[in-house]
Formats: sequence, C-alpha cells, structure tokens
Amino acid sequence: MFAGENNLLVILSSPSGVGKTTITKKIQQKYSAFKISVSHTTRKMRSNEVDGIDYHFVNTNEFEKLIKEKKFYEHARIFGNYYGTLKKNIDKDVEKNDILFDIDWQGTKQLSKHKNLNLIKIFLIASDKNELKARLIKRNQNTKREVDLRFDSFDEDVKYWRDYDYIVINKNLDNCFNQIMKIIKDNKKTNIFRSI
Repeated sequence: MFAGENNLLVILSSPSGVGKTTITKKIQQKYSAFKISVSHTTRKMRSNEVDGIDYHFVNTNEFEKLIKEKKFYEHARIFGNYYGTLKKNIDKDVEKNDILFDIDWQGTKQLSKHKNLNLIKIFLIASDKNELKARLIKRNQNTKREVDLRFDSFDEDVKYWRDYDYIVINKNLDNCFNQIMKIIKDNKKTNIFRSI
C-alpha cells in the first residue's frame, strides 16, 4: 500500500463537452490537497496549453516505447491520438495528495484493475444530447469534423456508465461541482480538506 493510503484517486469521465475538465480545474483551485494527473499525449498542443501543465506532449514513437516498457497505469487511443497515465507520476504524487483523473471509460477500466489504488469513479453526463453539441461548437477548440466525431462518440461513451460508482448530471456547473465534492468528502477516510 502507498504511504498516502488514505489519499483518494478520483476519476472524472464523460463524453466530450460535458465539462469534466472545467470541474477538475475548479476542484483543484478550491482544494489544495488535490493534484490533477497530467496525462501523456500524442495530440498536438493547442495555443492555450502548456507542456507539463495540461499534458506531457510526446511523439507517437516515444509513447509506443512507454507502452512496450509497461510504464502506464492506463492508456488509450482516442480520436486518433494516444493518451496515458504514467505509473511513476501517480505513485509519487499520491503519497502527499489526492489525485484527480480527467480520463475516459477505457482508462477507467484499466485503472480499475489495479486493486492497490483507492479509486472513486464518477461519470458526468449532459442533461440533453443536443445541448452537448452546442457546447462543443461554442468552446471553439475543434474543427467541424472533430466536433462531429466527438458528438457521435456520445452513444458509445454512455454505454459504460455502469462501470462507475456515481453518475452526476451536469445541468448547472455549481450544482454539479457541489455534488462531486459531497461524493469525495463522503468517501474520504480522514475527512479533512485544505480549502485555499
């Protein structure tokens, strides 16, 4: 067991555009005990992103080498790009922090196989599928083709909600955030949160 055996590893998953990244950042800003797991990816960096903060950006050869060396707790290919969580980063961070994961159902399935991890799995869902497409377009981060791909993956993503401990509908960001924080506090053995 880890030195930080009371520390939680909280997974937030959702179809694209539901708001998991926004919620993840909101939790970290409010509670200093949380650290966001920074995934490795082969995706191209967006103009508003910082290497090492948003993701560790690597090329496909580097990523596939890490897969062969079994360095990841989980990895998946999503919309043509690899994403993965490095074991050594999590093992180090969980000693002192609760960890937040912003990952999909594929990563959740793989992480769930590691029984030494103190996981809470939360699936976020939009209240309305059409509202989801509007959000994807409004955030203006993807091409029309990418928006269509992400929207079309919705039905596939929601098939896996049964793999999660909790389902939360994100109809209102503040309400959704409060629900998630209640879930986390209820599961925390040492119910102490350091609010910033």
